[in-house]
Amino acid sequence: MKVSGFTFLRNAVMNGYPFEESIKSLLPLVDEYVIAVGQGEDSTLERLCSLDSDKVKVIETCWNENMADRGFVYGQQKMIAQYNCTGDWAFYLEGDEVLHEKDLDSIYRAMSENLENEEVEALYFDFIHFYGTPRQFGVAGYRKAPRIIRNSIRSIAPDGLFFVVLDKNKSGRYPAAKYAGGSIYHYGHCRQEQYTDSKLKQIGKYWGAKHAEFKGYGNIDIAELRDFCGTHPKVMDDWLINHAAREFVQNPRYKVTRRDLRNRIRFWIEKRFNLELSKKHYRALD
Repeated sequence: MKVSGFTFLRNAVMNGYPFEESIKSLLPLVDEYVIAVGQGEDSTLERLCSLDSDKVKVIETCWNENMADRGFVYGQQKMIAQYNCTGDWAFYLEGDEVLHEKDLDSIYRAMSENLENEEVEALYFDFIHFYGTPRQFGVAGYRKAPRIIRNSIRSIAPDGLFFVVLDKNKSGRYPAAKYAGGSIYHYGHCRQEQYTDSKLKQIGKYWGAKHAEFKGYGNIDIAELRDFCGTHPKVMDDWLINHAAREFVQNPRYKVTRRDLRNRIRFWIEKRFNLELSKKHYRALD
């Protein structure tokens, strides 16, 4: 079995991504790690090239500065990396996502056990989306998502978050997936505020929008936040000390929105009936 890791990056240093930690967390599982690196304004490329691993394969790219439709430029860059993967499985991990060392054996086992079962097109993970500080996480968004895709099927990645399988030239569907046996720890929303402000100002144009100055994580309904009682990946120790936000305070002027009310109803239903109703970008086989 051959496993390819892949991702895309640009200005990851100036925007506070734990991208080196992310890469190091996945390296033990992969035979190659393909990284599409956009032309940037910081030392991202140099730091990638200095990684002590012959598994890392860097592809220098140019971003389409005219693409302002719902972040599709992310999908373009993701697919550049994906289509240069040569493994049986292609494992996508974003620059602010990290694997826990305790899950590596079970993830490898899931890939191995499902290698010959062609009905399994992907493997999905539990997600922990830290928000505001590394001591809490949000539950309003997706909580499970496929990040390992079988590399022998016709798939595209029109968005950074999911895969689409093409059975026909003009239509697609989400992949059929089994559980990967682990979690992905997402740190993008608990960076120090200046990093998030820098990122938002840079990416707004790719979404056809402009971002006002980011002043903190407090504009959120605290009903969607939960305390984190687990342990962080060991590789994140230094980043958590030097780059993570320290304190979270809700904006005292924040007003609950209709979206918040819908989420609160969903949370109540989930708790009352022991359900999990978050958005799924896959069809579960287990």
